[in-house]
Amino acid sequence: MALLTAAAGPVGDTLPKLLRQRAALHPRRVALREKEFGIWQRVTWADYLGHARAFCLGLTALGVSRGDKVAVLSENRREWLYAELGAMAAGAVGVGVYPTSPANEVRYVVDHSEAVAVVAEDQEQVDKILSVELPRVRHVIVPEPRGLRHYRDPRLVSFAEVEALGERHGQGYPGLFDELVSATRADDLAFLIYTSGTTGHPKGAMISHRNLLAQARAVTEAVGFGPDDTVVSYLPLCHVAEQIFSAFLPLWLGMTVSFAESLRTIQEDLREIAPTVFLGVPRIWEKLQASILVKIQETGRLRRFAFERALRGGRRLAEKRLAGRRAGPLDLAGQALRYLLVTRALQNYVGLRRARLAFSAAAAISPEVLAFFHAIGIPVREGYGMTECTGFSFVQREGEVRLGTVGRPIPGLEFRLARDGELLKRGEGVFLGYFKDEQATAETVRDGWLHTGDVAELDPDGQLRIVDRKKAIFVTAGGKNVSPSLVENALKVSPYVKEAVVLGEGERFVSALLQIDYENVGQWATERRLPYTNFKSLARLPEVRELVAREVDRANEGLAPVEQVRKFVLLEKELDHDDDEVTATMKVRRKTIYQKFAPLIREIYG
Repeated sequence: MALLTAAAGPVGDTLPKLLRQRAALHPRRVALREKEFGIWQRVTWADYLGHARAFCLGLTALGVSRGDKVAVLSENRREWLYAELGAMAAGAVGVGVYPTSPANEVRYVVDHSEAVAVVAEDQEQVDKILSVELPRVRHVIVPEPRGLRHYRDPRLVSFAEVEALGERHGQGYPGLFDELVSATRADDLAFLIYTSGTTGHPKGAMISHRNLLAQARAVTEAVGFGPDDTVVSYLPLCHVAEQIFSAFLPLWLGMTVSFAESLRTIQEDLREIAPTVFLGVPRIWEKLQASILVKIQETGRLRRFAFERALRGGRRLAEKRLAGRRAGPLDLAGQALRYLLVTRALQNYVGLRRARLAFSAAAAISPEVLAFFHAIGIPVREGYGMTECTGFSFVQREGEVRLGTVGRPIPGLEFRLARDGELLKRGEGVFLGYFKDEQATAETVRDGWLHTGDVAELDPDGQLRIVDRKKAIFVTAGGKNVSPSLVENALKVSPYVKEAVVLGEGERFVSALLQIDYENVGQWATERRLPYTNFKSLARLPEVRELVAREVDRANEGLAPVEQVRKFVLLEKELDHDDDEVTATMKVRRKTIYQKFAPLIREIYG
């Protein structure tokens, strides 16, 4: 089946067909950019196809066949996409594994997915694979083999060797690659995307090529991405949100993807890459805001005054535009002056001066954080989706941004609200089900409707508002419903609060366990010559508690009385993935927190 897009010409109905036709349309156009030794290396669409072809044929020569699973355990890099597209071209199924996962979690995903080959980025990731029992894994393919010279496991092979094997295999069977690609079908299982597992083991969501391309078409129509847009790849590629921006949309439209050096250096990378399209999860937006606020505090009195004036003026203009009112000549003149004196520098500082489309998704975000970026001229739109719907299902359109909502449904998606407020969805993007879990699939998709587990409300103007996870909402002793994410987001607006876990189920009042932002609070303490040696000693300082108490009071001002935090405790350690306290995507595992910090919780409620 051939489809047509106005921007790019003919495209296929599977990702490998899309890549093949993209390379035929624009062979010399840059598809990917990645740094090597400080120098940007460019990969054209023809090169992209060549690497995917070589890896596909290399897998075929190694015995990987249709329906087999190929796992990728790596940070974002070119080889991630080569492996994914190469495996799909061979009729195999890609499986993403979070590179931050400890060995036991890696073992679970690789074993559960029945992967026969694993692309393990380097020695660190190879060690995870070799330290656990994985009897189905026949090949461990390594893009960065440094440090492995003395490893003797016969399954080890370098990525370059697999590509070289594929080149030789292709010479012997010159038409094989095209035959394999042409044999891929829209309804084939393309990818297993494992959920974050906040309440137990992660589940493998089965995503088809039809799901992937339905998402690309619908989001393009809803938002207006184009072939000249550029994106930065930095969130884990095993997450559906990053797959949309690094794989689906670039293949659909011909956008250029630049790889950040790491998640830790994303702000510096943004300044250098200056993308036109940017997706940030709430924690990224919170971090960017905190970095600005902390930086401003280091400047002189005159610059702080200019910033505060510019922020107030920007907020007034943003509120007018968000309310649907047109900006007048004086508004526009003020905006131009603020841009020259303040906001241009702020946009450059976070690396988003060229970003024409900026989004927040993957979790709830405080409207106050979004309002801040609108005020400095970065109009962030909120979107909502989930792995089981192949990414975005709602997104705010241009001129229809309403803070606190997630916009309208993407084209082709139907939705309704159940009696208890749960959001139900159906459409071409809804996944095939959970791998090897018919019971969970039957519980999630009933009568053709995907049950999201999220409670939502519909605004009078048709915009959707997500309240919280149905399981997360609790009832106080006074019978009042409280959405913990609403309170947590209000607390995390502070640059000094990194994480918040709100409590109060069946209790007389709401409380919270708070984790300080070590970097920002440490800098604050150093400026005041307060002595500390580590996270624990910093969190124990009375001055730090007073600092956080002021931030809690500030957050309470914007909350209803029943939602206000009456007591809080500062955690003396950072919540850690290795300690099973947060998921690979940094979502809090509430059940684990309640168990681990039970003595602190009892102390709060007496």
